[in-house]
Amino acid sequence: MQAIFPSFPAFFAQSPCSPANIVPAANAPAATSAMSLVIVEAKTASAKSPFNFEIVWHVAVDRVSLTTLKIEATEDIFPLNHPFRISRGSRTEASVITVSISDGQYTGRGEGVPIARYNQSTDSVMAEINSIPNVAASNLDKLRELLPPGATRNALDCALWDLEAKRSGQRAWELANIPVVDQVETSFTISLDTPPRMADATRTALNLPILKLKLCGDDYDAARVKAVRAATPNVRLLIDANESWSPRHYRNTISALKELGVELIEQPFPADADDVLETLDHPIPVCADESCHTTRDLPRLKNRYDAINIKLDKTGGLTEALQLYQRARKNNFKILIGCMVCTSLSIAPARLLASNAEWVDLDGPLLLARDRDHGLAYQNGRIGMPARELWG
Repeated sequence: MQAIFPSFPAFFAQSPCSPANIVPAANAPAATSAMSLVIVEAKTASAKSPFNFEIVWHVAVDRVSLTTLKIEATEDIFPLNHPFRISRGSRTEASVITVSISDGQYTGRGEGVPIARYNQSTDSVMAEINSIPNVAASNLDKLRELLPPGATRNALDCALWDLEAKRSGQRAWELANIPVVDQVETSFTISLDTPPRMADATRTALNLPILKLKLCGDDYDAARVKAVRAATPNVRLLIDANESWSPRHYRNTISALKELGVELIEQPFPADADDVLETLDHPIPVCADESCHTTRDLPRLKNRYDAINIKLDKTGGLTEALQLYQRARKNNFKILIGCMVCTSLSIAPARLLASNAEWVDLDGPLLLARDRDHGLAYQNGRIGMPARELWG
């Protein structure tokens, strides 16, 4: 598998807007670089109104006389079907940032979900987008380094992939040279609750083949899994502790979970205390979530985890996610493709990576009271491919 864009700003580097193809504007001052940028508009808007700016590139007449990229960002809120609870708290809605990048003819879209665990918010994401004109004007080639992995870069990166797919007339997976299958099975998340209530929640998921249970490190974790197993004897079970366990809890619980048929334990310990995994038995594969963001994390995970969870809001977009997938495979990690609580616009680029993963947890839209238009098709726990109208 080979990504067509080796880094976030490579979309620009391969376009007619590449510094190699750009000549200074007539009134541009002398500079060592041939690139000239003009920021046409930059303004911050309220939460419900878009922030937008335009970057105008002056390029050689024999190539393109003028190319304008217009970036627009909005905050969108999607109510959930039911409160969503994990060990760190609960929520009743999904707040996402939607980014659109237009060249005047085609528009690409991407979605980012700010993660409170990493001090991200809708305000901080909008502020990062607001900083892009100055960053771009001074250091476009270092944008990937200057914009950290996270929701902001994810939304922008995925919007650029969508834009390039529309420009080229190809699907994003064709551009990335990724083999895909028409449908993949996804897990469905059961929120943290009492054992009886978690068992009751599975009644709405009777036709779903895989369930992921949220646990919290208290004395009732094994009872929660046992209650769900009794209610759904034939489903595959994954669990996610969201950093809530202690080594003692792990030792006291692991045998019972093995007997109940749990096939994956996701992030049992805090990311800054997961070295204990090097000393513990792994009768069930252990998957890094909060401990794994980008390829830089892989070396320290090798003797601790059996699998990694790739989420585009952690990697900072599809570009880095592709590289993380490749590097993880070379290092013999199993792969879980995951998501935040999000819409189909977030799931669509992640869906490209799901065809060959051991586990897929792309259920974000199933948790919403309503999804976006042209949302992904879910049927009996299987996800189809995104429509062109949605993404890619």
